[in-house]
Amino acid sequence: MKTVTVGLVGAGYAAHLHGRGYSKVHGVAIRLKTIVDLDVERAQEIADAYGFEKITADFNELLLDEEIDVIDIVTPPNLHLSFALQAIKAGKHVICEKPLTGYFGDAVDERPIGHHVPRAKMFETVMKEIEEAKKIIASSDRLFMYAENYIYSPNVLKAAEIIQNKKSKLLFLKGEESVRGSSSAVAGMWEKTGGGALMRIGCHPISGVLWLKQVEAEARGEEITVESVHADTGNLIASLTEYDKRHLTGNPIDVEDFANVTITFSDQTKAVVMASDHVLGGTKNYIEIYANDGVMHCNITPTDNLRTYFLDQNGLENVYFSEMMEEKLGWNNLFVAEEISRGYTGELQDFMECVVENRQPLSGIDLAYETIKVVYAAYLSASEGRKVFLNVNKEHEKL
Repeated sequence: MKTVTVGLVGAGYAAHLHGRGYSKVHGVAIRLKTIVDLDVERAQEIADAYGFEKITADFNELLLDEEIDVIDIVTPPNLHLSFALQAIKAGKHVICEKPLTGYFGDAVDERPIGHHVPRAKMFETVMKEIEEAKKIIASSDRLFMYAENYIYSPNVLKAAEIIQNKKSKLLFLKGEESVRGSSSAVAGMWEKTGGGALMRIGCHPISGVLWLKQVEAEARGEEITVESVHADTGNLIASLTEYDKRHLTGNPIDVEDFANVTITFSDQTKAVVMASDHVLGGTKNYIEIYANDGVMHCNITPTDNLRTYFLDQNGLENVYFSEMMEEKLGWNNLFVAEEISRGYTGELQDFMECVVENRQPLSGIDLAYETIKVVYAAYLSASEGRKVFLNVNKEHEKL
C-alpha cells in the first residue's frame, strides 16, 4: 500500500490533537515528514513528540517537496484559505482545520475591525472568497479534507447510522460548544480569528447539525438546504469588574463571547446552536437530536466513563484531566481517549484512506462552505436584528 507523506503547518494546540490522531490511524502507512512553524522551538517539540523527521519555518518548502502528498493546516484561521489554495495549486491534497476562512480586515478598515466594519461587508467579502475557493478546488484533482472533528465523533457517527437506517425525520437539533476562554493568544482579535466564540467554537456544532441534516436528506431522498439564520451575540464579560473576572480567562477585544443561533431548514425543521467563552467546568460539546421516531443525545465531552474525586492534587500536576480544567479537586469527568471520542482519530483515518483510495471524505469543501456561510449570516443577523434568508425565493431580502 502507498505510504502517505504528510507535512504539517502549525505547532499549536491542534498540532497535538492531529499528532495523537495520526498515531492511531491503522491500515495506512503514514510518514510524518515536515512540520512548519515560525516558532522553531515549538515545532521541534511537536516533531519530537510525534515523530516528524524535520522542521522548518518556510511554508514554501512543503509546496516544493515532491515527496509530500498531504499538507495538514492547523494554523490560526486567517491563514487557512490562503495556505489551502496554495497547496491545492501545488498539487497537494489538503487537510484544513476549521473554520475554512473568515473576514480578517483590509487596508482601509478602521481598527479594531470587530468594532467598526459592518457585518454586511464581512458577509459579502467572505461569500465571494469561498465561492472562488470552491471553483478552484472543484477544478483540481486534489482532495480538500475539512477537519471538522464533530462529525467523526463515534457517537455522532452512530447517530448518523441510525438515521440512515430508520430514515428518521429530524425535527429539531440542539448543539453547543462552550469553554472557559481559549488557548490561543489571538482569540480575542477579529482580524486574527475572523470572529469570536461563534467563529472559533460555535462552528463545530453548526457543522454537526448541518451534516446530520444532509445524512437525513440522503437517506430519505430529499433535498434540504438552510432557509434562514437568526442570531443573537453579546459580550458577557464587559459588565464584570477585574475581581469578578478572576476565574475567567477569555479576553475579547473586539469579538463576541456569547452567541445563540437558530437555523431554519427548507423543510421547516430547526436547529439551535450556542457558544460561549465563559463557561466554567471544562469544555462542553454535544449535539441533541429530536426526530419523529426517537431521540439521540451525543455527549462528545465530557463523558462519564471515568469520574474522579480528590481532596488534594498531590502527584497530579502532570496528569491531564480535561481541556480548560486545571483544578482537579472534588468530582471531575475526565477526557478518556480524547482523540477518539472527539473525532480526531476518525477524521484522520478517513482522510488517509481517501488519499489512498482516491475518494471524497465525509467532511469536505461543501460542509466547510455551508458552515462559514451560516456563521457569517449569523453575524449579519445579530448586527442588524433580523432574520437572514439564504437561497430562497421570498419577499424577504435574498442573500
